[in-house]
Amino acid sequence: MNFSGLTAAGRAALVPVLACAVTLGGLGAWTASGAAGRPPAVTVEDARVLLPFGRDDTAAFFRVRNDGDVDDELVGVDAPTAGGAMLSRTVVKKGAGTMQMVRSAAVPAGGTLEMSPHGLDVMVSAPPRLRLGDRLPVVLKFRGAGAVRVEAEVVRPGS
Repeated sequence: MNFSGLTAAGRAALVPVLACAVTLGGLGAWTASGAAGRPPAVTVEDARVLLPFGRDDTAAFFRVRNDGDVDDELVGVDAPTAGGAMLSRTVVKKGAGTMQMVRSAAVPAGGTLEMSPHGLDVMVSAPPRLRLGDRLPVVLKFRGAGAVRVEAEVVRPGS
């Protein structure tokens, strides 16, 4: 290629333009090959909430799968028909269990976050009147995947 007809400014601008074109081409090829990975792909399964005693607070549990290639993070929860909802964890000290608020929970790429009565759960405050088999709407908020709406089935404690 003969660049003698270009002005000095034109030749100076040519280098970054060519570098940008080469970079974009490489990124396009990398993405097209699948090497760039898939974003978080979160699904929520086995959504259940414990039947409360009267108007007592209760707990909800979910199995969260991330089929993406990038880690995600559960950063919030909401139960629109209840007084409130928050992530919590059961902590046992000296034989007594207490609830501790949790700001977020990791959902690893290609992995599962399993909630249980003995670990991470969602504390539901002032739930509406619930009966066995009812469904409680819950919104789980993820840093990467955004909001996922589910309905947790009301089950007996211990089931």
